[in-house]
Amino acid sequence: MAPDPIAPESFPISEENAPVHRRAVFSASVSGIDSHHALSPDDVAAIRTRRRRKTDDDSLRLIDDLVNRPMDPMFSDSRLVHEHRSTFAFWANRVIVFVICVVVGFAGSLFVQQLQSDPRKQVRQTLVNQLENRNDTITQLSADVNDLKSQVDQQSKKVTGNVKSDTLIQDELVNGTVAVTGPGITMTLADPIAASQADQSTSNRVGTTSNIRVVTDLDLQQLVSLMFSNGAEAISINGNRIGAQTSIRKAGGHILIGMTAIESPYSIEAIGNKSELAEQMGSAKLKSLYDSFKKAGIYPQISTSNSITLKVAVAGDVQYAERNQ
Repeated sequence: MAPDPIAPESFPISEENAPVHRRAVFSASVSGIDSHHALSPDDVAAIRTRRRRKTDDDSLRLIDDLVNRPMDPMFSDSRLVHEHRSTFAFWANRVIVFVICVVVGFAGSLFVQQLQSDPRKQVRQTLVNQLENRNDTITQLSADVNDLKSQVDQQSKKVTGNVKSDTLIQDELVNGTVAVTGPGITMTLADPIAASQADQSTSNRVGTTSNIRVVTDLDLQQLVSLMFSNGAEAISINGNRIGAQTSIRKAGGHILIGMTAIESPYSIEAIGNKSELAEQMGSAKLKSLYDSFKKAGIYPQISTSNSITLKVAVAGDVQYAERNQ
């Protein structure tokens, strides 16, 4: 085969370093068996055109090997041998790789979800659940206390009789230690639609700086005080009886009657002379109060009833003053 005049010059390979190509004649790469060396050193024309250089320079031989023979002969030979795998092994490898990808993807999604989750939300939810459980326990215990007080009253009546003085009856009504039924009025007021829940949680006790505000604990305290001063004998707010030891206060974004949280709308029931209470608590007698409510977007409504039943208030032991002997 005639030498290629365009190919770069190459050093000859010694016999001990010459690659051994053990390839079959029918192999697809049989055409690559022939050497791709540069011009032979016996070529006079090539010897004349190239520079004089040291033929035994190891560095030049290394560069020549890298340029003209970059692939190792053993690696080239190994590419001719194809591994024959069974169909089962082929699909088994694919299934294993697929399962590993699914597991890694699922674990990654759980990790990302855990990073995006707010741990404070879980803490808040746990505290809310604990508070609800405590409230349920308090409600149950309060009902048990009221039942026991009723049993004590019944036993006391059997021993001392059913005669009670007017002072004792009045004290029991004020303290809320007995259930009472009678005529009275119901005043209903609610937060304005424009006042959102966020306004309720951030507003102070006397309302926000804007005209629109929510009903506060001070509003309920004022209304309850006016009802008692105008002849109300027993009062409850959203079904919670007001007793001598019952507080009306704000905690967070809610109003508490004792230990029970209530929400808008607020229903104030008062037992007494319904005609007198309706007149004294109307807009004609409390014009300035109703005007302030109107500016805030609050419109109280009063209705009368011939029969209102108020349950016993949740309170501790009541001790009466006694005369020293």
